[in-house]
Amino acid sequence: MPASDRSARSASPLARLPVYYGWVVVAVAFVTMAIGVNTRTAFSLLYPQILDEFGWDRGVTAAVFSVGFLSSILISPFIGLAMDRFGPRIVIPVGVISLASGLTLATVASTPLQLYLTLGVLVVGGAVLLSYNGHSFFLPFWFVRRRGLAIGIAFSGVGVGSIILFPWVQRIIESSGWREACWTMAILLVVVLLPLNFLLQRRRPEDLGLRPDGDPDPTQPGAEQPGPDNIVNQAWAATDWHVFLAMRTRPFWWLFLAYVTGLYAWYAVQVHQIKYLVEGGFSPEQAALALGFVGLSGIAGQISIGHLSDRIGREWAWSISAMGFVICYLLLLLLNHYPSSALMYLMAASQGLLGYGMASVYGAMPAELFQSRRYGPIFGMYGVAAGLGAGGGPWVTGLLHDRFGTYTQAFWLAIAASVVSAICVWFAAPRKVRLVAGQAARRGRVAMSAPEGGGADS
Repeated sequence: MPASDRSARSASPLARLPVYYGWVVVAVAFVTMAIGVNTRTAFSLLYPQILDEFGWDRGVTAAVFSVGFLSSILISPFIGLAMDRFGPRIVIPVGVISLASGLTLATVASTPLQLYLTLGVLVVGGAVLLSYNGHSFFLPFWFVRRRGLAIGIAFSGVGVGSIILFPWVQRIIESSGWREACWTMAILLVVVLLPLNFLLQRRRPEDLGLRPDGDPDPTQPGAEQPGPDNIVNQAWAATDWHVFLAMRTRPFWWLFLAYVTGLYAWYAVQVHQIKYLVEGGFSPEQAALALGFVGLSGIAGQISIGHLSDRIGREWAWSISAMGFVICYLLLLLLNHYPSSALMYLMAASQGLLGYGMASVYGAMPAELFQSRRYGPIFGMYGVAAGLGAGGGPWVTGLLHDRFGTYTQAFWLAIAASVVSAICVWFAAPRKVRLVAGQAARRGRVAMSAPEGGGADS
């Protein structure tokens, strides 16, 4: 190994690591997502008991979730700057401390404002640092050819965590109350996630003298080249993008709108489905089990759609996921007339197997459009989009229920949002800047088989 490489590796406290350390990063992200995201989502389990205890309107109480996501809008543009400067080993533990503080302080709350500040701002808002959004700032840089698969595996931790965490938390709520559940989750966060991320997580493979996908340094003699070039638009890819320059382009705003509408559909159902199912005649245990089944099927959904996106493209993967939410809402509407366990689990499977696949391409598409040394603040703006959608979905859905006394109008609005999201991602067209591995390989084969002087269009 040349002296320059040796010095780069020895400069890191994690020196002499294997070239596939990227999978360690994925494993840490998997555990963090399993606990962190599900701690935030567990508000759906706390929600019915909080409603019963305080007697507030449904829209007022559901707004706890929305306030949290809207507060994440305020900090999202700055997360990129923090991630660029300090890296995930500092930023993610800050998020852990925020969640743990919010959960413990919520146990003494007695007004909507106090719940907005604790379960809302500190828990739901702080979770942006260690959830899909926070990990999407750095996970895409560890992989290129297997980007969708790696992100899908990391984010499938949400499904594994939900299978274990939700039934456990539900039992604590039923036996000891929602406050005891908050204390339990806070302790779990601090004990597991703080040391794991501080010791092992890093932002880029170059920080450890490594390369994406575990590839060898191409400058070394005999190094195998990683594969066909995936860049379609050389001028665009070579641009030194910064946030204001990116915001002057149409793809930026098409993707922004795709994220607003897609996350709206995702979180509208996530918050309200427990209450909807219970009111439809299912027991709280059945409803909690269905929510856990969403996570279970989401494991397969995120991994398979992430891998599929590496073969056929991010646009197709996102569209398939958006249609998953369309199916989910149609089945929810059908459950109102034909309540059955079969339809309930089919609804849950459509969320997990299809809808949750959005997560595996959420962080990939902005990186493929605007990858640059100042990428952090650019992706931070997509955190704003996610916050608008994820915060608006539960709030608007609750307001529409309070207005009409039913979820019907709210669910049709979410169906429309899903369709719009699928359309917008095709106009954003990350494939016109960088191809995924499967597309690049096909282009390479076409170029090789073309007559001399010919070739594939780019």
